[in-house]
Amino acid sequence: MTSLLKNLPSYDEARAALDRIDARQQDMVDTVIKWSRVNSGSGNPEGLDAMEALILEAFAPLGAEVELIDLKDGEAVNAKGEVVTVKNGRTIRLFKRPQANRKVLMTGHTDTVFAKDHPFQEPVWLDDNTLNGPGVADMKGGIIVILNALKAFEETPLAESVGWEILLSPDEETGSLASAPILAERAKTADIGLTYEPALADGTLAGARKGSGNFTMVVRGKAAHAGREFHVGRNAVVHLSKIIADLSALTDGRPELTVNPAVISGGVAPNVVPDMAWCRFNVRLKEPEDAKWFEAEVNTIVARYAAEDGYDVSLHGGINRPPKALSDANLKLMDAIKACGVDLGIKIDYVPTGGCCEGNNLAAAGLPNVDTLGVRGANIHSADEFVCVDSFAERAKLSALILLAFASGQLDDVVKAKTA
Repeated sequence: MTSLLKNLPSYDEARAALDRIDARQQDMVDTVIKWSRVNSGSGNPEGLDAMEALILEAFAPLGAEVELIDLKDGEAVNAKGEVVTVKNGRTIRLFKRPQANRKVLMTGHTDTVFAKDHPFQEPVWLDDNTLNGPGVADMKGGIIVILNALKAFEETPLAESVGWEILLSPDEETGSLASAPILAERAKTADIGLTYEPALADGTLAGARKGSGNFTMVVRGKAAHAGREFHVGRNAVVHLSKIIADLSALTDGRPELTVNPAVISGGVAPNVVPDMAWCRFNVRLKEPEDAKWFEAEVNTIVARYAAEDGYDVSLHGGINRPPKALSDANLKLMDAIKACGVDLGIKIDYVPTGGCCEGNNLAAAGLPNVDTLGVRGANIHSADEFVCVDSFAERAKLSALILLAFASGQLDDVVKAKTA
């Protein structure tokens, strides 16, 4: 495999910049501990504002232009089955040299899945190389990788040939519903995309990804006394249970398509026929065309059960992340990143995954991207989340070398394949 590092026209400066990343290792660890202590759950606007301030302070030395983009309000179904307005935060956009011929889009998110009243709030050392804490891997650690890769890149003369842009969203963990249009718009202006979800603990990266959609099914019936007027009532819980069975039966209706009814609620007391019940469910799909099939099947289910006397059935939500298939340009980018890993002594492998992220959005907009370039870690979305701290310098070097190779024209075959 050809060495991308040795073929850099500014090899000595590049090598020195990469080596200096090691000197910032402890600072990276100290930063992730500090940031982990700031709760920035998706529904915590104060915490997201606090993270925004910390990030802008940390990235200020790069001299990038800053745009803070207010996201549109969204909708959600509350515990009463009512549609309510959800306030979204701001996307942080940082960019430099937007007129350059080569452009890279780097994306990530400031939110975590941990609410401000969640018991998991404090980072704890598990051993000398393993730090457990909210967001340490997903993805405050990833943002720190972006920062330090760019610091190294900007220390080299090759930086002048690349325009880079960073988008950090506050709603990725809830599906990027409000930030998706911004991701799509900015993806169309770039040549390659780099996203900083965590790699697996062994360093494996994600390749193809399934698509995903989140839905809420709400059933309304008629309340009645369970003893005196049972037959007058319309039991929303029973009606919903039949719908759930039909939804679950859609699993494997297309290859590798899965439906997961996950959260249900309904009723007020055992002696009352329940007049409302709801279910939140998720679908994962492998092929883009599966979305139309699934939506048609679900709409048929809704119509069938809504037609029964005394019941109202409504569906909310949708498929928000299309499947991420691997285009020729994406495969070439993956190969180039693997070559960068060889130069640095990092083994890079890729595996398909049922999970999804902003990489799905970028791919749907036509941007070849690799989306697990953050720290090595595991157990994300749980109180057991951890980061392997030695991966900070390791992954910052990897991204810095990707940028250097891109700047020197060694990834131009990716760009050509993208436009072919």
